[in-house]
Amino acid sequence: MQMGAGPEQQPMNWIGDWVGKWAAMRPNRPALCDADTDTVYTYGELNRRANQVARWMTDAGLQPGDVVGLICRNRVEAVDIYLACGKLGVILAPLSYRLRPRELNELIQRIQPKALFQEDVFDALVEDLTIPGEVRRIRIADQDSDYHAQLLHGDAPEMNRPLSMQQTFLYIHTGGTTATPKVCIVPYRQMVWNSIDLVFSGGMPGEARLIITFPFFHIGGWNSFTPVLHTGGFAVLMRQFDPGQLLELIPRHRITHFGGVEAMFRFLLAHPAFERTDLSSLQGITSAGAPCAEPVMEAFIKRGIPITQAYGLTEAGPSNFIYSPLDAPLDEVWRHNRSIGTSMMHCDYRIVDQDTLEPVPRGETGVLCMRSMHNFGGYLGDPERTRKALLDDGWVWSGDLAREDDEGFVYIVGRADNMFISGGENVSPEEIENVLNQHPAVVQVGVVPLPDERWGQVAAAVVVAPGADEGLVEELMAHCRRELAGFKVPKHIRLSDELPMTGAGKLNRGALAAEFGERGA
Repeated sequence: MQMGAGPEQQPMNWIGDWVGKWAAMRPNRPALCDADTDTVYTYGELNRRANQVARWMTDAGLQPGDVVGLICRNRVEAVDIYLACGKLGVILAPLSYRLRPRELNELIQRIQPKALFQEDVFDALVEDLTIPGEVRRIRIADQDSDYHAQLLHGDAPEMNRPLSMQQTFLYIHTGGTTATPKVCIVPYRQMVWNSIDLVFSGGMPGEARLIITFPFFHIGGWNSFTPVLHTGGFAVLMRQFDPGQLLELIPRHRITHFGGVEAMFRFLLAHPAFERTDLSSLQGITSAGAPCAEPVMEAFIKRGIPITQAYGLTEAGPSNFIYSPLDAPLDEVWRHNRSIGTSMMHCDYRIVDQDTLEPVPRGETGVLCMRSMHNFGGYLGDPERTRKALLDDGWVWSGDLAREDDEGFVYIVGRADNMFISGGENVSPEEIENVLNQHPAVVQVGVVPLPDERWGQVAAAVVVAPGADEGLVEELMAHCRRELAGFKVPKHIRLSDELPMTGAGKLNRGALAAEFGERGA
């Protein structure tokens, strides 16, 4: 026993073993559905599978603090591994299958896994990787896989080890456009307190029936699943986001909640089955990443489905702010619909000057900083970046520009590092993107600066709007002129079938700017 250790340092049996707790209390309660196999698992069954995987990890010599990599879509085996790591204190490092081999090799070199779990659909990708020979590799497939033959057999005892809140649970890599993604150290403390904040602040109803739309290599995937696990709810997994499948699953499983980003919602609205799908079970949906445009919100509100807007980042949350106007009149909803609301129950925030770090007056723009019990533990092997992200007194530097209005509603203006100057004025690409996204024909948009002889730099936009013709360009220009100051209006708008994305699924601004340069404005 660690004498004198505080609660966060003291090992406890329940930390990481939430499935074991529910299995002891309500083993026959439905916990999870793998939609692609149409199989439902109870908490007792999930606990049995997690113990079997944990037994294999132990037999393989994995110790607390060792790392296992995972290249896999959202399926029950990914949950098995997550739960097994939580029982043992083994660190789970989900890796994005959207990355290229060079990027994955750099990540593997940094995380130093002792084992790698790979889904069969990514066999070709994994074969192109440089994996040390001593790394144990397990292949996951629907039938005849290493995973089922070597791990899921026989009875396994309870494999749980006492863990502390400060021990590392996950390595989550975050998106970047100019370098390999950063690796965030996520302790158990972060996942526990984030769940608490989501439940207390209305972002996750108790005993929810939730479809998980975010991939498990993204913190949003585990950030969706873990609160469901804590509250004894029911989660449905799709291997990857599919609007038609999601619409089919909602009435079948009486789904009460799901989250997504605005582009996902637009794909749902555009699907031919949207209008005829029974959505009566939905109690609400959550828009993450950025506030949802009014036309998208309105389409759901007309169906009687309220939209909650959440904001956060892996380093500080991953959930920190929420705008949940469930009891507000519609005129108030529209008045604040571009806001991220205010901070969650157990999260402090302040908006500071980029240079002095002093709080700016209300109404002025500065960098948003947050402080909570669910801050991350720093960047793996990168003390310099960690020092820049973790300020004194526990504040996390978000890099997001924000302002607070007179009523206390906070608005994200853009990224501090994406700002550019046009004619002496600061311009935020994200602000222009938000305005363009308000047009109902727009599915995705990216904005970058281009050199200009007169103004130094001007905004250029690439818009994804399926089925649109060049007449939409003039509509969008007029819309921007209505909504933006003249120096912010894009001087060039181009229609495209898709946007260049990073391996982490974020807009690749460097590639977008290069594309404009190659084709000419």
